[in-house]
Formats: sequence, C-alpha cells, structure tokens
Amino acid sequence: MTAQIDRIDRHILFHLALDARRTSAPDITEQLDVSAATIRNRIKQLEERHVIQGYHANIDYEKTGGKLTYLFICGVDTPRREYFAREVLQVPGVIQVRELMSGRRNLHIEAVGEDKAEVTRIARDLSNLGLEIEDEALVQREYHHPYEPFGPDAALSPSLSNLTNLRELAGDAKVVDVTVAESAPANGYRIGKLSDEGLLEEGLLIVAIERGEEVIMPNGETQLQDGDLVTILTQHGEAEDLAELFTGQDEAEDSPSATSRNHEM
Repeated sequence: MTAQIDRIDRHILFHLALDARRTSAPDITEQLDVSAATIRNRIKQLEERHVIQGYHANIDYEKTGGKLTYLFICGVDTPRREYFAREVLQVPGVIQVRELMSGRRNLHIEAVGEDKAEVTRIARDLSNLGLEIEDEALVQREYHHPYEPFGPDAALSPSLSNLTNLRELAGDAKVVDVTVAESAPANGYRIGKLSDEGLLEEGLLIVAIERGEEVIMPNGETQLQDGDLVTILTQHGEAEDLAELFTGQDEAEDSPSATSRNHEM
C-alpha cells in the first residue's frame, strides 16, 4: 500500500537521507514553520508506516583493515527471487541484497571479505544455494545523495511559501497545511468565531490540527494557538487568503486585534 506524504514528510526524508546521524528535529524546523515536537511526531509516524525502514551506517570497509567489498550480480527465477534474497542474507559476509523487478540479472549482492580467499568462499556459498553468478566486481567507492524533489522548495511565490503544504484535488478543491503565526489574525480565535465573523470563508473546513505531539480533530470551540499546524480543506478559496489569515502576511487593517482575540478566549 502506497503511503501518502506531504511537504513536511518530504523535507524530513530529504534531511535524514542527507545525514541522519547529524540531523536533529530542530535542524529540520529551520526551513519549516513547525515545531520540533511536530517533526519528532512525523518521524515516528513515518517509521510506524514503514516509510522509514531503518537507519544504517555508511561504512568504508577498506579503512577497517583493508577489507574487500564485492558486488555479485546473479540471476534467479522471478517467483523465487524473494526467497533467495532472504537466504543470501544468511551467508557470512553478505551485507546487502537488492531485488530487481525484471531481467535476468535480478539479484545484486554486496559482500565484504578479509581477502580474496574469503570472497571466493562467499561466491562458492552463493553457488551452493543455487544462484547463478553472472558477473562480479570489486567495489571501489559508493556515493549517496538524497532525492532532490523532497528537498527545499525554491519555486513557490512569497505568499505561497508561507503554506507548509498545498495539495490539489479534483476540481478546484485544495488541501492546505499552514502554521499559525503569533501575529496572525487567526491566533487565539475559536474556529466557530472565525466563521461567525466571516474570516473563515464558506467552503473552508479545518479538518485537523497538529499541536506538538497531539493531533486534534477540531470543532467550533477549538481555539487556535501560535504554532498550530492546521490542515484546511477548501472547495474554492484562494491559498493566498489562507496565508494572510494564518500567518499574518499582508494583514489587513481591519484584522482582529490582540485585544479582541484575548476577549474571545
């Protein structure tokens, strides 16, 4: 089942792929207007949904005593590909197995040996399992880079850059994630009061609020707070209008004052 991820999730995956060991939740928040608690909560959700399947050290085995890293390219019958992948992991020295969807050379096996004799032993063990080794090579060096489309967004307009996430649905509908700023008109307001005063246009529905570690299913009495990550379904509203209401950008002169917000708390 394909997992649905939004812009926050994509940023998290980008930074963790770049350097998971040296990346903390506060580091990721520098480019997203959300709290560190929200980032930690999202990482936990990505782990539970198996989007993040683990954290692995990138080891240069040659520097651990001159060990050799070999790549074996094998071919197996497609129906038994997964079976062989699991069996191969039990061979001493094998550190990684990659299944390919199609083609004869559909199983790539990476292994580490102390010397040429041990690499030969690993190759013999693979053959004894019934694998046909079609090619092999000494690995010189590996390079890693995070998936660019998950990285920082550079193409958003200034008003849209205040929105944490914007997803187009069928027709004119949109789902927008935006973080409530301290100076925003919506800060401190009950959702029902926003609707009563016409600040939350008809056709806009606040469907969820992330507040730190908590996910809130809101109602008319729910009061918005600075730092809330608000998910809004809009049938026809403009995204720029939402940015003004929840982030305070281009705030109109007749926006509610802090005094009136406190009065409604």
